[in-house]
Amino acid sequence: MGSTSDKIKGAANEAIGKARQGVGEATGSDRLKGEGIVQEIKGKGQQAMGDAKDAAKEAIDRAAGAAKRAAD
Repeated sequence: MGSTSDKIKGAANEAIGKARQGVGEATGSDRLKGEGIVQEIKGKGQQAMGDAKDAAKEAIDRAAGAAKRAAD
């Protein structure tokens, strides 16, 4: 999965998780609040994975550029 799709899925999970927490709060459902918290954390993790993939790609691109310049 690419970094963009990780970030999109993460944002969606985070938003849905927050909504579930709100519904759980409004209805007094501890189970729904808990599920919302878990889903929100999952979303944050997915977004972090997307950020890490972007950082790794940037580092690889910089290293490749430096190697190419050194070879020239």
